[in-house]
Amino acid sequence: MTSTGPDDGSRLRPLAAGRGPLLERGGRVVHTARRLGELVSGRPPGITGHQWSTAGRAVLDVVVCHGATGRPEFAVEFTAPVGTPAARREIRMRDAVTAAVGLEVLRIESATLRPGPHARRVAEYLIDARDYTAGTPEPGDPEAERPVGFRDIVGRLPDGRSGHVNDLGAIARAAAVEAYVARQLVDPIVRGLHVCWKDGPAEGWAWVEARPGRCLVERVLLWEHRFSCGVDAARLAGDLAVAAIGARLRQDDAGEPDLVLRSDLGRDVDRLRSRRDELANGFDFDHLTFD
Repeated sequence: MTSTGPDDGSRLRPLAAGRGPLLERGGRVVHTARRLGELVSGRPPGITGHQWSTAGRAVLDVVVCHGATGRPEFAVEFTAPVGTPAARREIRMRDAVTAAVGLEVLRIESATLRPGPHARRVAEYLIDARDYTAGTPEPGDPEAERPVGFRDIVGRLPDGRSGHVNDLGAIARAAAVEAYVARQLVDPIVRGLHVCWKDGPAEGWAWVEARPGRCLVERVLLWEHRFSCGVDAARLAGDLAVAAIGARLRQDDAGEPDLVLRSDLGRDVDRLRSRRDELANGFDFDHLTFD
């Protein structure tokens, strides 16, 4: 692929008002379903005509802009698991263009999470997390007292319990308990793991036993392109996987859910465990068993 050269943030242009924004929060305006070509002023240097024509048509699910200037600050994409070579090529072309203009992008790859029901909550979370992190001391400041991380803030949850209020999976965990009480699940606890691949995405898994020996399972890949919200990407991927379990519990009210044998899930985790050398921070879930 053609080299994109240095980031050129000056090519990012303010978004026209157009249709109403999804929300306004923390001095930002959040838009949905905007073409990448709307954000970029002309084909960036180092980008081929084919890359530009293909990537420019791509739709970004969420675009967060500065409230005063309208200039894009970051974007979020929700994608289904990418299987075909053609789909992967399109993503690479899109990544080349966003890199060329310095646009921060968070890509959420999930079989369940979709922008319609989830874009608003994710956008709010990312804006709040970035603002919180921006107000904390730099990690290298030896004189500064380290604050509680955004994800570790404890408060009152929607169900009245005390817990981590910035856990995107908190509502799903409470829903699993309710489903257990209603005898829709055989175990009330949503379990999971999270890892980060070297030079690759963060990955989160979540599962809950719905029938004896059979589980609802969700897997989320998280790709951070120049993006950070101050929350560890692997941990965020794990929380999103739990949120996907919550979405599945809502979807499966009307019929029998698609379940995975507990033994098959155990073998999948074993395969992940065997690749620990490919992980950025090793594998911290050797305690998991599926007997």
